[in-house]
Amino acid sequence: MTRRSSEPIYSTAVALGRGLFAGLRITRSAQGVENIPHSGGAVVAMTHFGYLEFALVEWQTWLHNRRRIRFMATKRAFDKPVVGWLLRGMQHISVDMKAGAAAFADAVAALRAGELVGVFPEAGVSASFTVRELKTGAARLAQQAGVPIIPVAVWGGQRLLTKNQKIRVRDRFGVAVHYSFGEPITVGASDDISAVTETLRQRLQGMVDTLQAEYPVDGTGQWWQPRSLGGTAPTVAEAAAADSAREKRREAKRAAEAAREAARR
Repeated sequence: MTRRSSEPIYSTAVALGRGLFAGLRITRSAQGVENIPHSGGAVVAMTHFGYLEFALVEWQTWLHNRRRIRFMATKRAFDKPVVGWLLRGMQHISVDMKAGAAAFADAVAALRAGELVGVFPEAGVSASFTVRELKTGAARLAQQAGVPIIPVAVWGGQRLLTKNQKIRVRDRFGVAVHYSFGEPITVGASDDISAVTETLRQRLQGMVDTLQAEYPVDGTGQWWQPRSLGGTAPTVAEAAAADSAREKRREAKRAAEAAREAARR
């Protein structure tokens, strides 16, 4: 295994995360860990059903071969005093939604330097707990940097923390978190990015289907189970409508704040 340089902030964050998950008595099951490369760059493209997949996937990756993942995170997170200091210390990549070219270039540079770069190609948490239509960023990064995509599905992590759900602390204890690390998807210089992205989506959904079928807890009637499998999660259409309504409220709030700021000047 390649000897890696010391990164105290990253190592401390991983240790804290491991301590938290151990305290919650999280049980893990992972398949396909041999697909996590021991060296060289790769785009780690993950499902996004909850807010802790980044920590869960890094935890499993660290346990397997001590590799660090550089996640792409919003500039808003980097602007927060303590969180931003941690993100910069862990060499994550800031993404300004209004000017994404710089983040893309930073991610390509990291990949070419042999880093693992973590992305959520759904660009937001899927409240239906199914894989939504993907953005093309993962495929474009892989093509530009000349590295593979490693598809990663996580099931059970949404039971710890996700949107639109108030989860009791006691319900977070003993949760089973299952992972699937898929075979690398290579992206040639002349490959069609839309086709690669659809291949990734299908691969991720297939991996999720397998994890759901093998999951040790019956999700019938549970909020964390897709409607199609007997759960009570919103359908894809319902979740999309809720997301649209939420974004309109946010836009209205931002417009009101901007108007108040302009009035004070």
